[in-house]
Amino acid sequence: MTDDARSGGGEVRTIAFYLPQFHPIPENDRWWGEGFTEWTNVRRARPLFPGHAQPRVPGALGYYDLTVPGVAERQATLARTYGVHGFCYYFYWFNGHRLLERPLEDMLARGTPDFPFCVCWANENWTRRWDGRDDDILLAQSYNLDDSRRLFDAFARLFADPRYIRVDGRPLLLVYKSGLIPETVATTTMWREAAIALGQPEPYLVSCETSGRPDPASIGFDASVEFPPHGHQAYWLNAQVPGLDPGFTGLLTSYRALVVQSLERDASDAKRLRCVVPSWDNSARRGLQGTVFLGSSPELFGYWAEAMVQDTRARLAGDERLLFVNAWNEWAEGCCLEPDERWGLQYLEALRDALAAGTRPGAATTEPWRTRRQPRSQS
Repeated sequence: MTDDARSGGGEVRTIAFYLPQFHPIPENDRWWGEGFTEWTNVRRARPLFPGHAQPRVPGALGYYDLTVPGVAERQATLARTYGVHGFCYYFYWFNGHRLLERPLEDMLARGTPDFPFCVCWANENWTRRWDGRDDDILLAQSYNLDDSRRLFDAFARLFADPRYIRVDGRPLLLVYKSGLIPETVATTTMWREAAIALGQPEPYLVSCETSGRPDPASIGFDASVEFPPHGHQAYWLNAQVPGLDPGFTGLLTSYRALVVQSLERDASDAKRLRCVVPSWDNSARRGLQGTVFLGSSPELFGYWAEAMVQDTRARLAGDERLLFVNAWNEWAEGCCLEPDERWGLQYLEALRDALAAGTRPGAATTEPWRTRRQPRSQS
C-alpha cells in the first residue's frame, strides 16, 4: 500500500469496526461448546414479535470462516467498492494472552488484502455475559505499566505494516474502555515515549465513548469516538408492540430517536469523531434480555451517515476527518454493513451515496441536516 492507508487527502475516511470471532478457537470450544463461532449465536436467534427479522441470514458472503483463504479478500473488495476506507480490528490481549488473533495475523503474514486497517484494544474482561458486565469472568483483564509496555510492543509490530491507518503520519490506535485503565495518563505517556524510543511517531490515541464522554486530553488521548448505541437515551416501546413474547425482559426502542439524538448532539466541546450504526438487535446474543432498535432502514441510515459526513467536514480537517461505523460484521448484535438476505447491498449502497452527497461542494455547513426533511421510518 502506498499513501492510501496514511492519508485521506482531507476527505472523510470511513472506518468500520471489525469482529474477528468467525472461526473456532480452543477457548470458545471450552466455554461455549465445540465449534462455537459468532455464527452459532446468529443461527439460533428467534423472532420475539410478529415481523421481527430473526434469525438474520447472511447474503453474498455466506456463513464464512475467517481462516479460509479468500474470505478477507472478498470482504475488502466489497468494502472498498462501497466507500469503506478501512477496518478497525478488535484486538484481544489479556496480559500477554491473545484471543481471536488469527484473522489479523494471517492478514499480516500474507500481505493481503491490500486494504487499510487499524486496531481497537478490546480491554474488557471476557465474561459469560454478552453485555460487558463482569458476571462469571472467563478471562480477566488486569492492568500494570509493565504489561502495558509489552502490549505496546505488540502494537508497534502492527504499526510497521504499510497498510496501517495513520493520522498525519501517526498510527491510529483505539481503546474500547479507557476508563478501566487505572493509570490512564501514565499509560498513554509511556506508550508515546516507547514509540519515540523505537524511532516511530507517537500513536494517535482515540478513546471510545463506551462509558461516559470525558475530555480526551484529560486522560491522555488525542480524540474520542462515539460508539452508538452507547450513550443513547432510549424510549421504552415494549408496550406498543403487539404479540411481544411474554417472557421478554429486554428493551424495544426507536432507531429514529437514536438518529435524532445524534444529530442534535453538540460535538464541538472536544475533539470528537462521529460514529453511525446501521441497525441494532442483539437478541441473537441476549435472547429474551436483548435490546432491539425498531425502525432502522437503509434510507434512514444513509440520511444519518450523510449528516455525519457533513459534520465531520465542518469541524475537522485533513487526516482527522474520520467517520466510524459500528460495525462491518457484528452479526449477533444486528449491526453490520455486510449484505444479508433481507436488505442485500442496500446498507452499503446507502453509505456510498452518503459519502458522495456529503462531500459535494457546499455540503460542509453548520448543521446542514436541519434544512432537509428527514426520511420516514416506522418508529
